[in-house]
Amino acid sequence: MKYMHLVYSNLKRKKIRTFLTFASVLVAFLLFGYLSAIEAALEIGVTVAGADRLVVRHKVSLIQPLPESYEAQIEQIDGIVDATPATWFGGVYQDPTNFFFQAPVKPLEYLAMYPEFLIPEEQVEAWLNTRTGVIVGRAIADQYEWEIGDRVPIQATIWWKRDGSRLWEFDIVGIYDGAEQATDTAQFLFRYDYFDESRSESARGLVGWYIVRVDDPDNAVAIANAIDDRFANSPAETSAETELAFVQGFAKQIGNIGKIMTGILSAVFFTILLVAGNTMAQTVRERIEEIGVLKAIGYSHRHVMGLVLTESIVLAGGAGLVGLALAWFAISRGDPTGGAFPVFYFPTADILVGVLLAITLGVAAGLLPATQAMRLQVAEALRRK
Repeated sequence: MKYMHLVYSNLKRKKIRTFLTFASVLVAFLLFGYLSAIEAALEIGVTVAGADRLVVRHKVSLIQPLPESYEAQIEQIDGIVDATPATWFGGVYQDPTNFFFQAPVKPLEYLAMYPEFLIPEEQVEAWLNTRTGVIVGRAIADQYEWEIGDRVPIQATIWWKRDGSRLWEFDIVGIYDGAEQATDTAQFLFRYDYFDESRSESARGLVGWYIVRVDDPDNAVAIANAIDDRFANSPAETSAETELAFVQGFAKQIGNIGKIMTGILSAVFFTILLVAGNTMAQTVRERIEEIGVLKAIGYSHRHVMGLVLTESIVLAGGAGLVGLALAWFAISRGDPTGGAFPVFYFPTADILVGVLLAITLGVAAGLLPATQAMRLQVAEALRRK
């Protein structure tokens, strides 16, 4: 630490150059933070998908319904603890751009299936006692400024009511939170019995898919195959898979997010490495005589190398850490799109990766200039004065 005044003095030598380099690295790590948050948002639910949960849908497509009678048959299969239905509602709230997941479910069964949904018991009781009751996730409750007791109108796009109306009205009786950051708190869940009684006669008794809990996650694949075998050659054949595979399938529909992010960041960090490395190389070239003087008065080769490396780490690594801090602060304030992503946070694992990248960048940018400074001979350096 006793040499830090030399490092700071050198950084202040060319203030504009130092500022521009610092800002370039900072922006790169700010971008890293937002891309990490976007990746987490697009892979919503992957990290908290239950290892003991399966999703059973129609073999042809998710939009093809399954009979309600399948629930009892699924529960008869060995290794299955429970099964509960859910259906894509696809309604519109005020404006078609207000997109969030809406589904009619069986309240107690669904909440038991997803223990990561945290909701007070009195709100669950209110849901059971309110025919038009709905519970909503904290994310959309905050986004639309909903409170318990509000009445929410939803315009149907798929499920019309028996009287021909498209308007469904729900009463918010509960708001749930997530046990983890990656828990989806942007769901709008209402009662299946109200939905089935109110929709058109032709669609009654049909559900979108089933969520199934198994007693042993190690047997999940075998149980999924047993479910498909049970309904093979039926009018509505099934495709069962683990919830993790189901969620990952949705994420991959828009491409391999991990590879896309890696490609973008690789290009950005390679460019920043060149910028920071060039800055450090130019700095060393401008101080050749001074380095020679330092060595002449007793500074060792290792001291000189350490000074240059420290300067690089303070400049590039410090800018990276500041960029990560700013990214964390900005991301913690919420989704900048105003609700396009139901989950938006900076994963801890990515923060740690960012810290490692910042330090690595600082070392890599200064390693070659520091090595050159270390090998510089006193006579050669002073001869250039």
